[in-house]
Amino acid sequence: MYKQAWPAVEPPELRGAYVGFWARLWATFLDTILTVMVTYPFLIAVYGWGYLESRAFVEGPIDLLLSLMLPAAAIVVFWIYCAATPGKMAIGARIVDAATGRQPTQWQFVKRYIGYFLSSIPLCWGFIRAAFDPRKQGWHDKLAGTVVVYTKKIWQPEISAKGMLKKAASGVLAILPCSRTMSTLRASK
Repeated sequence: MYKQAWPAVEPPELRGAYVGFWARLWATFLDTILTVMVTYPFLIAVYGWGYLESRAFVEGPIDLLLSLMLPAAAIVVFWIYCAATPGKMAIGARIVDAATGRQPTQWQFVKRYIGYFLSSIPLCWGFIRAAFDPRKQGWHDKLAGTVVVYTKKIWQPEISAKGMLKKAASGVLAILPCSRTMSTLRASK
């Protein structure tokens, strides 16, 4: 079994730098944008522009592979090798073992991913729960025995909802030129 050698983070109890609900939601948003940017060009190439208007959950085997299986595998691989997804890395956070502050085992990462499904079933309550937990753990974290902690001072945990909306708006504005180009391409066909 692969175990990456890396320095341990101080035990989370001593750091007091657990990543809260809103920062984790922002990281998930960043991961989603990245996933869409990587997968949609391939999906549109295979299924055409009609793919964007389809109401089917899965269009076919390529859609199943690129929309569900590839992102799941990518998330677990990022967790195993980096202890974070790109979104978590962007906010300066990583996943650590709740008891030791060290890198979780591969099995903990797999349990954590399975826990995502359990956390999402009851109206995403398992994720929202992180907002009210003293260690900021969602159900998936509890199941896997992990916590998400800040590793750098890139992200300010005290950011207000207004500040977060400003950051989100700037990200959307950066994407708009791309969507205008795609609309122009669609109209020219």
